[in-house]
Amino acid sequence: MIDETDKKILDELSKNSRLTMKELGGKVHLTAPATASRVAKLLDNDIIKGCSIEVNQVKLGFAIHAFLNIYIKNIHHQPYLAFIEKQDNYVINNYKVSGDGCYLLECKFPSNEVLDQFLNNLNKQANYKVSIVIS
Repeated sequence: MIDETDKKILDELSKNSRLTMKELGGKVHLTAPATASRVAKLLDNDIIKGCSIEVNQVKLGFAIHAFLNIYIKNIHHQPYLAFIEKQDNYVINNYKVSGDGCYLLECKFPSNEVLDQFLNNLNKQANYKVSIVIS
């Protein structure tokens, strides 16, 4: 079980995972060694699964951010999954979901032309509905 201090640590790390143990300890009112010990415990117990960064895709040339609801009519999803596996330039996440569709695909594209080509190739494997992120 985690206590209120652990919850504060998780909250602070979710805001900025690059904090030093001294900085984090100051925010949760612990010494750096005590903070490091708690973070190690959270890692050991798989409560913290890893640290990540948020990449600005627009600055990398990917101006289009899209979510696609994927609909596969038959029970054989392997052709779709094999296609998606090869699309790591564009696919951010492929979530298997319940509800209306089979998957929720999060993608990034440098242009509408590249998005259109991706959709043409995707349509050979599955049907889809596209939502473009506005902000």
